[in-house]
Amino acid sequence: MTASDDLLCRIEQEPSLATALAWPGDFDVERRDPIEDLALPTGIPLHPIAGCGAGGTYFLCGEAGADERPVLYADSEGQATLIGADLVEAITLIAVLPFWRDLAKSFAISELGSDLRADHPDFDAERDRLLHALGLDSISEEEAAARLLAVAARTAPDYVPRVPDDDHLPYELLFPSSPA
Repeated sequence: MTASDDLLCRIEQEPSLATALAWPGDFDVERRDPIEDLALPTGIPLHPIAGCGAGGTYFLCGEAGADERPVLYADSEGQATLIGADLVEAITLIAVLPFWRDLAKSFAISELGSDLRADHPDFDAERDRLLHALGLDSISEEEAAARLLAVAARTAPDYVPRVPDDDHLPYELLFPSSPA
């Protein structure tokens, strides 16, 4: 079993971990039904693993046990991006930067972090407890953002999902700075 498969099993089997990721990270393993069926241009299978309150879905790409299983996020508005080279990286990002989607709208990390902490003053302690419980290393918000942008740049062309209908319309990149 890979580290990603093991991590997903732990999150699914430990309600406290699932709850801690559902808020403020908006990674809810109870929301696995995507808004629409998607396919990748390479034919790599997509496995929905969680959803968010806005209708987006997190997918593990590839077959269970594969060496490379990046995590793709597809929102309900037709945008998508890779958010982690594997589930370990994606969950670390979600725990450290629960507001990661707002970075695509050019909001500053410091502003988003201040707003989060104003509304959720125990965020840092809760984040640290979650990362420790998951056995994940803590990283700075800046490092998490840099990793996100690096993996997002790998989204096109192989991980841009399409709706398998007559037109095969591709999703748009959530982070447009990544090459199309």
